[in-house]
Amino acid sequence: MPERDMEKTLSEILKVNAAECVECGLCRKECKFLQKYGSPKQIARGFDLLKEPHRAMAYACSLCGLCTAVCPKGLNPAAMFLEMRRAAVRKGPAPYPEHKRILDYERRGVSRRYSWYGLPSGCETVFFPGCTFTGTRPHTTLAFYGYLKRHVPNAGIVLDCCTKPSHDLGRQTYFKAMFNEMKGFLIENGVKRIIVACPNCHHIFKTYGEGLSVTTAYEFMASDGIPTRTQSGNTVTVHDPCVLRFEKAVQGAVRELLTKQGLQVQEMAHHHEKTICCGEGGSVGCLAPELSDHWGALRKKEVNGHRTFTYCAGCAGNLGRRMPTGHLMDLMFDPERALKGKERVFKPPFTYLNRLWVKHRLKKEIDGSVSREKDFTVPASWETAHRSPPIGKRRP
Repeated sequence: MPERDMEKTLSEILKVNAAECVECGLCRKECKFLQKYGSPKQIARGFDLLKEPHRAMAYACSLCGLCTAVCPKGLNPAAMFLEMRRAAVRKGPAPYPEHKRILDYERRGVSRRYSWYGLPSGCETVFFPGCTFTGTRPHTTLAFYGYLKRHVPNAGIVLDCCTKPSHDLGRQTYFKAMFNEMKGFLIENGVKRIIVACPNCHHIFKTYGEGLSVTTAYEFMASDGIPTRTQSGNTVTVHDPCVLRFEKAVQGAVRELLTKQGLQVQEMAHHHEKTICCGEGGSVGCLAPELSDHWGALRKKEVNGHRTFTYCAGCAGNLGRRMPTGHLMDLMFDPERALKGKERVFKPPFTYLNRLWVKHRLKKEIDGSVSREKDFTVPASWETAHRSPPIGKRRP
C-alpha cells in the first residue's frame, strides 16, 4: 500500500475513535495502558506522529483486543495502535533497539538453516507448528504430526515463521513480502489447508492467507478423536490466548478436549472473548515491562490455585514463570506427566537445537515430492521503506 494510502488509513481511524468513543470507561477499567494514557478519544485527538513520546506510546499497548470486546460502540482501539506502530516504522525510529531480540528470533525462523518444507505427493494439508512450539516441545511436535499422518496420510509439514513479530511491530512492508512469498509457494504446490498449533499463526493465516483454509490442531483432535485419555477428575482452568478471543470454535474444542480427558474446567474471571493477555502480546515487555508484568500478575490472581492449561507455547512459557501452567498439546499426548507438571519443556538455547533436530528428523523420514529450505529474503533497506512491498530476492 502506498504511504499516502497508509497514512490516510491512520488518519481515518484516528477520526473514528475521536468521534465515536463515548468515554464510557469500560476499556480503561480493564486496561492499565489506557489508564496511563487516556481514553481512545483522548489519545486519538492528541496523537502527533512527529513527537517521540507519541510514536513510542503505541508500543505499550499489547494489541490484545480486550478494549474491543468490552466496547459498547464496537470500536477497535487496538487497530488504531497498530496503525500508529506502522506509521512510526515508516517515519522512524521504530522498531526500537529494545526490539532487536524478538526480531533476531524471527530472522532465525525464516532462515534457510531453520526452515524446511516437506510436502508429500498429493499433499493438500500441512501442519504448521510454529517457532516456539517446535523449540520448546520437539517430541510433542513430532507426536502430533504422526497422529495427523494417521488421519491424513499425505499431510505435509512446514517449519517456518509466520512473521507475526514484524506484523505486530508495524513492519508491514517486510511482513507482507515474507508472508506472501510463503503463501504463494504453498498454494502453487497444491496446499489447501493449514493446521496450526500456535494461535498467533492462526491469526496470521486467517487474516492474510487468502486461498488457504486454517484450523487449529485442537479443533482437528476434537473432531477426529483425542490420542490418549485419562480419568483424573481433577479441576483445571483455561487461559485463552488473547489473539483467539473471538474464536468460539477453537475455545469450544479446547474445553471439549479437556472434558474428554476427565477434567473439570473452572473458568477464570477473564475468559473466552474477555480473556486477558499473558503479558507477551505486542512485545510490550520490550518497552513497557511494567505493563507486561501487570497482565501476568492479574492472571495469577484469577487462577485460584488450579493448574492452568493454555494452547499457546508463548503463553505457557510466560505464565509458567508465575504459576503452574501446562500446554494442552502435552496433555493430549502425555497426560500423566502433564497433569503432574513433569512434561518435557525446553528453554533457550536448547530450543534452537531442538528446532534443528526436528528438521533433521523430518528430512530423513518424509519422502516429499516437494521440499525446500527457505531461500527468500527481503533487503534490510525495505524494512522501513515507504513503498509497496518488494518482490524480494533469493539468498545467495
